[in-house]
Amino acid sequence: MTESPQFDRRMLEALICPTTHTTLEYDSDRQELVSKKAKLAFPIRDGIPIMLVDQARSIDDAA
Repeated sequence: MTESPQFDRRMLEALICPTTHTTLEYDSDRQELVSKKAKLAFPIRDGIPIMLVDQARSIDDAA
């Protein structure tokens, strides 16, 4: 069994939230890019960030 490719953290310098155009934070445990302002978490699959709003998970401040 092969491991999934790792997310290249250098991509964070180029990627922004598609709704708010603000910076993202990398959550390595959940393999997501988080936009705190939009309250969305974008999944990273096979090392590739999926920057589609309809694929993002809503996040709650209370969590």
